[in-house]
Amino acid sequence: MKIVSLEFYEKGYMKEGFAFGGSVEKEKIDEDKLYESSLQSYLIDTGNEVILVDTGLPMEMKDMEEKPGQMIYAGKKINNFVDALKQAGYKVEDIDKVVVTHKHPDHSGELRLFNNAKIYISEIEADAMNLNGDNIVRVNFKDGEYKNFKKSEKIADNVFMLPAYGHTKGNSIVVAEFDGLQYMFHGDVTYTDEALRQNVLSVVFEDKDLAIETLNKIREFIKMNNTVYLSTHSPEGIKSLKEKIIMKL
Repeated sequence: MKIVSLEFYEKGYMKEGFAFGGSVEKEKIDEDKLYESSLQSYLIDTGNEVILVDTGLPMEMKDMEEKPGQMIYAGKKINNFVDALKQAGYKVEDIDKVVVTHKHPDHSGELRLFNNAKIYISEIEADAMNLNGDNIVRVNFKDGEYKNFKKSEKIADNVFMLPAYGHTKGNSIVVAEFDGLQYMFHGDVTYTDEALRQNVLSVVFEDKDLAIETLNKIREFIKMNNTVYLSTHSPEGIKSLKEKIIMKL
């Protein structure tokens, strides 16, 4: 198995009010504190199949303009989706399966390229996006328990999709088992790794109670398993992948 990051934006930032503002009282937020931000997705090459986890933004999306006082700045665009694939040694036609963690366009913006790949997405998110077609796999997590999760969907040998509701109502994560480690592709469960460490929510969620439940469940998983935590919006994810850094809580 090989796991690579597809890198789209770098050298961005987010304010603490965005990173922690979902569950930390406003008066405890340091409005001057910034956390590094980026944008990337990930690809799993099992040797038999190539599995993409999220696609990033639509390629025609203009660069985000940096403005005073904004809560998040994605950073400088370094690749569009196709170029990032090419840089990693792949092309669209190589992708056998796409797993979508959730409906937001920075995770699903290039699904239109994959009419010939199977697209795995929770039924809740598929309904929200009105996704239909022979290649759409509407996931109901039929494959039983996985670690401390009561439900799962097996995507391939050693690759599992798990329900992680809250950020969106049908949010999911992906875990790949490789070299004795659990690689967790978590979408936007947290925007920064520090939010996970401090057990706090970021500002964007559709169901706060479920988001808290998911965060607790993921923290429990990480305490029980040697886990490499792969963020979409933090460059820590890229570093953790390259250096096989195990998340410590």
